[in-house]
This record gives sequence, C-alpha cells and structure tokens, in this order.
Amino acid sequence: MSESEEISEFGYIMELLARGKVTIKNIERELICPACKELFTHPLILPCQHSICHKCVKELLLTHDDSFNDVGSDNSNQSSPRLRLPSPSMDKIDRISRPGWKRGSLTPRTTTFPCPGCEHDVDLGERGINGLFRNFTLETIVERYRQAARAATAIMCDLCKPPPQESTKSCMDCSASYCNECFKIYHPWGTVKAQHEYVGPTTNFRPKILMCPEHETERINMYCELCRRPVCHLCKLGGNHSNHRVTTMSSAYKTLKEKLSKDIDYLIGKESQVKSQISELNLLMKETECNGERAKEEAVTHFEKLFEVLEERKSSVLKAIDASKKLRLDKFQTQVEEYQGLLENSGLVGYAQEVLKETDQSCFVQTAKQLHLRIQKATESLKSFRPAAQTSFEDYVVNTSKQTELLGELSFFSSGIDVPEINEEQSRVYNNALINWYHPEKDKADSYVLEYRKINRDEEMLSWNEIEVCGTSKVISDLESNCNYAFRVRAYKGSICSPCSRELTLHTPPAPVFSFLFDEKCGYNNEHLLLNLKRDRVESRAGFNLLLSAERVQVGYYTSLDYIIGDVGITKGKHFWAFRVEPYSYLVKVGVASSDKLQEWLRSPRDAVSPRYEQDSGHDSGSEDACFDSSQPFTLVTIGMKKFFIPKSATSANEPENRVLPMPTSIGIFLDYDKGRVAFYDMDHMKCLYERQVDCSHTMYPAFALMGSGGIQLEEPITAKYLEYQEHM
Repeated sequence: MSESEEISEFGYIMELLARGKVTIKNIERELICPACKELFTHPLILPCQHSICHKCVKELLLTHDDSFNDVGSDNSNQSSPRLRLPSPSMDKIDRISRPGWKRGSLTPRTTTFPCPGCEHDVDLGERGINGLFRNFTLETIVERYRQAARAATAIMCDLCKPPPQESTKSCMDCSASYCNECFKIYHPWGTVKAQHEYVGPTTNFRPKILMCPEHETERINMYCELCRRPVCHLCKLGGNHSNHRVTTMSSAYKTLKEKLSKDIDYLIGKESQVKSQISELNLLMKETECNGERAKEEAVTHFEKLFEVLEERKSSVLKAIDASKKLRLDKFQTQVEEYQGLLENSGLVGYAQEVLKETDQSCFVQTAKQLHLRIQKATESLKSFRPAAQTSFEDYVVNTSKQTELLGELSFFSSGIDVPEINEEQSRVYNNALINWYHPEKDKADSYVLEYRKINRDEEMLSWNEIEVCGTSKVISDLESNCNYAFRVRAYKGSICSPCSRELTLHTPPAPVFSFLFDEKCGYNNEHLLLNLKRDRVESRAGFNLLLSAERVQVGYYTSLDYIIGDVGITKGKHFWAFRVEPYSYLVKVGVASSDKLQEWLRSPRDAVSPRYEQDSGHDSGSEDACFDSSQPFTLVTIGMKKFFIPKSATSANEPENRVLPMPTSIGIFLDYDKGRVAFYDMDHMKCLYERQVDCSHTMYPAFALMGSGGIQLEEPITAKYLEYQEHM
C-alpha cells in the first residue's frame, strides 16, 4: 500500500467522523480521565498504556507518598524492626516533579500507584513523572471535542483593538489566534513569520516536536518494538534500549496506522451486527426486569407466610403470659387481704379485741376457742412468710436462638446444586488466609460467597462476613493474630443458592508475620551452603572440605555447624515466621540469636569443636543440659532425621514427658522481644511445642545452622503466592 493510499484511507475514516456517522459525542467517555472523571488535561501515557491527566498523576503520587509515610510511622511506633528516619521537610509537589530518588537516599519516596484505569500497580521508576510521554494525539482529539462542544462560543482575535473580531486561524509558533486582517499584518509575505505553522482557531498550543523524556534535548525518531514505545537515537546507542530491536518512526507509523485503520473498518462494517446485539441486550434487560419483579413478589409471599406464623405464635405466647400474670395477681391479692385482717382495728385483731370484752365465762370460752385457733394460724404464717406466687416469668422466656440462626441462613432453594467443599490441604493461614474449594458443578456456578467469622475463646460466634468470589479461591486479609476463624462457602447460579459447605476452622499466628530473607553476606559459608537466587532457600552440600572434616570424627572430633541468619533484625515487638525443613536433613538447628552472640559465632569460627563445648549443640548430653542458662542470648532447637528434639532445662518446672517429637511439616517461631520469650510452633495445628526465656538485650536475628546434608525453605507469604497463581491462570 502506497503512502498516498494510506493517507486517503485514513482520510476516509476521519471523513466518517466529520459526517457524523461516528459522532464525536459518542467518544466522550474515551476522552474522560479515569481519575478525575473530567476531560483530559495534558494527558500522560502510563507504562500500562492507559492515559491520565498530568495533575492527577501528581495527586496520586502525593496520596500514596503520604500513606507510605503514615504506614512507616505506624509500624515504627508498634513493632517494626527497621529504623525509619523522618523525611526532611520540603514541598511535596517539587519532590514529585523532580526525577526519582537515588539508590542510597535515606528518604525513599513512592513512585508506585494503582492505575485508575486497570487498577494494576504502575511503577514510574527513578525518573518519576519526567519519564512519561505526553499523549499529544489524545490531547488534539480532546481539543477538537472541546471546540465541537462550544461551537457557539467563538475564539476571538488576540491582537485586535476593542472590540475584538472573531479569529479565523491560530499560529502554533506565536501561540496566538488572529482574525484575517491581523494575521496579514503580523505575518506579512516574504518574512520569517510567513513560514509559521497555523491551524484553525484553537486554544491548545502544544509543542510541535515530541522530545525524549530520558534525553530532553533529543527528538524522538525511532520506535522500540520490544518495549513498544518511541525512543531517540541515544536510547538505542547507549541507553536502556541498546540491545532492543528498533524500527524507524515512519515504518512504525505506517504499520500502526494500517492496523488501526483495519480495526476501525472492521468495527464500522459490523455496525448492523452490533445494533442487533444491542437490541437483543435491551430485550434481555426487559426480561430480566420482569423476572426480577416476579421473583420479588414470590419472595414477599413467602415472607408474609412467615410473618403470619410469627404473628400467630406471638399472639398465643402473649395470651399465655397474660393468663399466668392474672392468676398470680389474684393469689397475691388474696394474701394481701388476709394480712390486712391482722392489722389493728380491722379484721381479726378488731374482732378479738371485742371478744375480750365478754364477761360471761361460758360464752367467752365458746367463742374464744375457735378465735384462738385462727390467731395461732395467722401467727405461724407471720413466722414463715411465703408469697402466694412467683414474680419471675423465666418459664415464659421464648428461646429463638435456633430459629434466628435458621432465618439468618435463609436463602433461595438450591434446586439440586451441589454443595462446594473447602480443600483443607490447600487452605492455610500465614500472613493472610488462603481458602481453596472445589465444586463438582464448577462450570455451572456463576459465583460463590465465602463467609468467615471469628470464634471467641468462650466459643461465642460472631456474625458472618461475606465476600463474593468468581473463582474457587480467595485470600482473606486483616485477620487478628492468635484467633480462631471459621470459614464456609456456598455456590450461586442466578438467584439459586446451594447450602453452605462444611466449616473449616483455622488458627492465625500468634503475632504479625516477620518478613526477611537469608543473608548472603554476614557469615555465609559458600563452601558448605548453597543459597538460591531468591534467598529464601538454603541447602547444605557435601564438598571436599566437608569430607576432610568428617575424617576427624574417627579421632573424636565433630564437624562444625554452618550458620546463616536473616537479613533483618528485631529490636522490639512481637513477630512470627515459619519455614520447612527437608525430611532428608541430618542435623538442622533453628531459632534466634542476638547480635553479640552472632559476632562470636561468625568472627571466630571453629573448624572442629567438641559437642560439649557449645551448650546447645543439639547432642543429648547431660552436661550441656545441667549448665543450661534460662536467659542466654540465643535459642536453637535441633531438628533432624524427621524428628523434633526439645532441649532439656534444669530450671524448667514443666518438663515435657516426650522430648522427641515427629518433625512438623512446617515450623513456626514466635518471638516476643519485649518479654524475652521465644516459642516454637507446629504450623499445621498452630500448636506450641516448646517455649522458654531468651536474653533480648541486643538486636535479635532469625538464626539457622546446618551440618551434613539438609535444606531449609522459608514460607512464602500467601499474598505473593496467590497473585502468582492468578497470573498463571
């Protein structure tokens, strides 16, 4: 296709826009910034190829920079092991506009933020905003839209004397608009100004040349096919694109314009198909609305039946309470009347006083005998007073706990949808909770609802939290430490819901997860230990030096332990981390150690030492246990041959009966720096296996030691593993 043909084809497409077959108003949503929801102003192209206003990028960076500093200050105030220095006071906008921070800077600032268009994290790199291209094409289209939207408002001449005339053209070099007369005056023929570039009336005087953001004085003249972005010749010669395949700008222009033209032609050719599909969608919307109203009426009918049953039960219960209340009040009233008769000048007492006035002895005896019995009976009732009825209505308290739970689980009829089941083997909790489930009718379910709630220590159940999930796995964050959580899931197909799955209970770690990697610089023995590139796995390999050391075993010496520590220390707070020890490991020691103890270990290594020299060497000798110090600056437990060995302590009152346990699949360590306590956990059941005091007067580090063949793998945070899994999906 020749260049003239390409121009004519592209012109045809633009002509369709001008005719109104594809009206410019229809593309308004393409011209609105996803951040500020207004028309683009100086749009920049992000690495994810979405555009955003220049001012919006600054605001997003400022927002995330503030949140970064806030999080840092919160962490430092609570339990952060890292020392954070306060940021120097300076104008934030100037900091954002300048190129990125240097590698050794003490005040690193955030250059990563989620794109408002795709919600993926965007990293601007060290140059920050200065490394982004302006989207001149989008800027031109926005300006064209503005002109079409305000066609009634004319752009006036900038050079006319009052009153100004309506302008007919704008000069891009002079950045001004002119009427015909003023343009002739200020751009006379035969002068340099006559060669200026002029366009129709506009208020957008953008630069004519696209400059390289990496090399500000160089013009863009090439296109990197690998990075899919324009570059200059310096970028290709010695910059970041030196080894990339590039093409000329004209070639890239022709290729991309041809692709875009074909795409637009295809869409325009499918106009009738799109219209028919829109009509079908409108019918589906009406049908959905009718079906939704019908479903609401049916639901209201069912609830009205429930209301009728509840009203009937309510009426019968209230009648029973009223009848019991009336009967009790009558008994109390009778008892009150009886006691009223015992008062002076009334009732029995008054009658007895009148009888005492009788002088005839025979008549008095005849009457007083029965009266004496009545008074004696009344006197006994005074000595042992008992109310005639009970005031409590405990027998009439309505227990609605079961009914309330059933009503809370009220949902649509399952109609045969199978119940999803939570996969206990793939569901686990670490820094977050990862819940996996499987469903026999996975392809038939539209979505799932994952429910979870915390279980208090007194077994009190709180209300369920619900999360709608499209897949069959979900990560739950913001869970409290050292708590039991119950999880369950149900499937939805349209308005039909399946019953809930069997509940899974998981126990969260006793403290926030401490993030670190193995340190390859501090005391790392690369002759005996092999560290992977991620620095989250270390193996002990048998080499020539290890074989020579093993020869000393025959003469009563043992090979030394090869230590490796974490690259981050702990100075306060509570922390938890977990790892796996390979089943084939011969001898592995894990725990914590203080900085002063590490200096002793790593600066004065011993090639051959007695097992009794180191009091926690892992060998089951009586002497090392007898001289155990409960406040020593390190704690290492021994793991090997698929066993977990609990050290013996002379000062411990609660000595476990069995000091040799099966090795857990995953082992967790909990360090309470402030209280000087360290504990070792079985991660499968979050059960504490061993706990003791440790001296935390110095910085504490996660410490590991290996002898013979063995391997240690740090537990990967659930969030990172889940995101990686989602990318593969």
